[in-house]
This record gives sequence, C-alpha cells and structure tokens, in this order.
Amino acid sequence: MTDLSAFPITKRWPAQHPDRIQLYSLATPNGVKVSIMLEETGLPYEGHWINIGKNETWEPEYLSLNPNGKIPAIIDPNGPGGKPFALFESGAILLYLAEKTGKFLPTDAAARYETIQWVFFQMAAIGPMFGQLGFFHKFAGKDFEDKRPFERYRAESQRLLGVLETRLAGRQWIMGDEYTIADISMLGWVRNLVGFYGAREIVKFDDLKHVPAWLERGLARPAVQRGVELPKAP
Repeated sequence: MTDLSAFPITKRWPAQHPDRIQLYSLATPNGVKVSIMLEETGLPYEGHWINIGKNETWEPEYLSLNPNGKIPAIIDPNGPGGKPFALFESGAILLYLAEKTGKFLPTDAAARYETIQWVFFQMAAIGPMFGQLGFFHKFAGKDFEDKRPFERYRAESQRLLGVLETRLAGRQWIMGDEYTIADISMLGWVRNLVGFYGAREIVKFDDLKHVPAWLERGLARPAVQRGVELPKAP
C-alpha cells in the first residue's frame, strides 16, 4: 500500500485509499475543473471536502500542500517516476492529468499549444473577471455605494463572453470537434456566472447563440454532471 505519511495534509484529511489520487477541493468553479477531469478520465481518486467557509485552506496542514491557501490541490500516489507527487493550481492539474492519461489534450504540437492557450485564457481572464463580478453582484461588494467596480467587471465579463462567442462560431467545442481541457476549464465558470452568481441578465447571456449551446452540450456530459457536485460535503 502506498505510504502518503510524508504529506502533513493526510494527517488532517486521512487517505482511506492511499493508492488513489487524493483530491482536496470544493465544488467551486475552480474546484470542479479537477473533479470533472478526474470523472472524464476515469482515474481512481478520493475526494476530500475542504470547507473554505471555515478557512480550512489556511490551516498548516493544507498550506503544506498549497502555500497559496486555495483549492484545488492533489496528491498523485503514482506520480512521475512512480513516486507520490503533489500539485496545486487548477490549470496545472488539468495539464498534468491530461498528459498522465493522454486524454483531452491534442498530441499535435500546434493544437496542443492552442489548447493550452485557451486554458491560460480561462486562468488569466475568465476566472478572475467572473469571480469579481460575482463578488460585486451577489456578495459583499453589492452593498458598495460606488458602482464603478461592479460596472467594470460586468462589462469585462460581457466582453469575455463575446470572445468565447466568436471562438465557438462554427465549432462544437473550443478546439472544434474535440472536447479538451480548454472546455473543462471554462464550463464551471460560465455555469456559475449565469447560475449561482445570478448574472445572466446583466451580461446579456441570452443574446448569445454559441456560448449557451456550448454550455448546454457540456453540462449534458455525464462526467460533467457528476464532477460539478464533487467532492460531497461530509
């Protein structure tokens, strides 16, 4: 049996199946990228629900795995060279799992880098901007008297949806006919924007044609339907 005792996080969240990938996460847009990917690839894993509302990511055991104190993070007991390997940052984990399994990342060099380009687009633009809009529209930021921050993030989120709309014209998925980690990286964020954040009307989502159809296709995938609900709260 694999020994993961060298990782302090396993003392706080013990591994019942140390031979499986250990996922430390929550069903947020960043978190579900990895749970969807794990469900899509069929890799055996064990999910650990991390309560960010109780600041569990700032406990020493979690910080030992991710010094930035964010979810998700993983430990792969069968990492490079057959040794246990820890990794944080959702985009990096998507790339790692794609290369580990040979799935959802094209092998052609040009297509591979184009896919990675769109993952970086999500990490650098979609995630930060949609997240800020959520803060200023739904959470504490909505009570700010100065509405300029809200309007900035609303306008930028609408613009980014326009970038996706243009990209998806004539395409089933971000990379065309092939579903990739580019799609996996964005599905949870677009779903959250129009659902949990309640921003559908203010970003004029229903004026779009290709993005809503892409989102519907993505959410119809069984692995996505499972992944957006994982890990479950204890």
